[in-house]
Amino acid sequence: MFVDHAKIEIRAGDGGNGAVSFRREKYVAAGGPDGGDGGRGGNVIFRVDEGTNTLLAFRYKHHFSAKRGGDGSGAKFHGANGEDLVIPVPPGTLIRDAESGKIIHDMSEDGGADYIACRGGRGGWGNRRFATATRQVPMFAKSGTKGEEKTVLLELKMLADVGICGYPSVGKSSILARISAAKPKVADYHFTTLSPNLGVVRTGGDAGFVAADIPGLIEGAAEGAGLGHAFLRHIDRCRLLWHVVDISCFEGRDPIDEVEMINVELDKYSPELASRPQIIVANKVDALDREVVDIPAFEHFVKVNGWELFYVSAATGVGLDELIAHTAERLRELPPMKVYEREYDPEDAYVGGGKETRIRRENDTYYVEGEWLLNLMGQINPNDYESMNFFQRVLQRSGVFEALEAKGCKDGDTVNIYDYEFDYVK
Repeated sequence: MFVDHAKIEIRAGDGGNGAVSFRREKYVAAGGPDGGDGGRGGNVIFRVDEGTNTLLAFRYKHHFSAKRGGDGSGAKFHGANGEDLVIPVPPGTLIRDAESGKIIHDMSEDGGADYIACRGGRGGWGNRRFATATRQVPMFAKSGTKGEEKTVLLELKMLADVGICGYPSVGKSSILARISAAKPKVADYHFTTLSPNLGVVRTGGDAGFVAADIPGLIEGAAEGAGLGHAFLRHIDRCRLLWHVVDISCFEGRDPIDEVEMINVELDKYSPELASRPQIIVANKVDALDREVVDIPAFEHFVKVNGWELFYVSAATGVGLDELIAHTAERLRELPPMKVYEREYDPEDAYVGGGKETRIRRENDTYYVEGEWLLNLMGQINPNDYESMNFFQRVLQRSGVFEALEAKGCKDGDTVNIYDYEFDYVK
């Protein structure tokens, strides 16, 4: 079964808690504090698995959690770091924020390098960290911070140089089977192909390109008709399109009408995709009856639109070598495969609905609390200028400042967010 999108929840491990402990040995009745720190929580990491081409593994499993960090202990023993959770995904997978749909990361970026989607919480400090000249017996330690968690959408956009598109039964799968080692199902009825197929086309030595056969498009595909609408995303990255038509007109369709209609659907789906270079592949030339088909009119139509035309036969192999050679030459001139840029701002993780914020006033201090804020504080470094700018923007965008003012907070009042205090300035 071919699955190309999935919604999953991922959660990094919480940091381990610091320990409250004191050195106790023979002849050492009152040793100093020696509580160890907690371990870091495990990260959630996405990794490209070249051996997969579907998201079927996520059809039934939707929750993924990394391991928690170990708690610290006495004798300065540091808690064990939580084990990272590695989630394998097919090449070309996009990771999106489930709420906004914005792109968090394209797994094709940086050559498909590992991506840390959720970072584990920091380990809490043991009580030895809090010992000072005036506080020699600290009876407290710091708890570990929570790991990040997200709900994400995984969307597969195949990594193919050439997209093979066209009406059902024009011979797309037959061409792919003829020029590569791919074994798509081939039959003489509509919608034989139920999912995209990839094939590596060799052009000599180690050189070659990847072609994707997209199930037949029909009129209205961009709105959901037929099968093509479900798989148009898989030619989004393609640098070049092979637009296949049945030049024999065996089913009575006009090849000019076919090309125009398919391009209308491509443009509805994505004007950028419709603007990609196209090569018109006139298949079934072995069955061509020139008395039935107006070849001069068809060639004029192709020329006027600035496309290139190749007559081929998937059945006999005629013209395919010339098509492959020309395609390889064109690909060398075209820009590299599209990599999607990040749209998701890190601030978005802390902004939006469903985040409970509690504000209470004690004396002249306003205490702001909420699980999302506790999580946020674990990511903030009060001594770093950029980190504090990020912190201020999140508070502004999430409505915390507005809520403080509604509670009566004014310039100069003290605001406390989980032991971090600052003077409020509007």
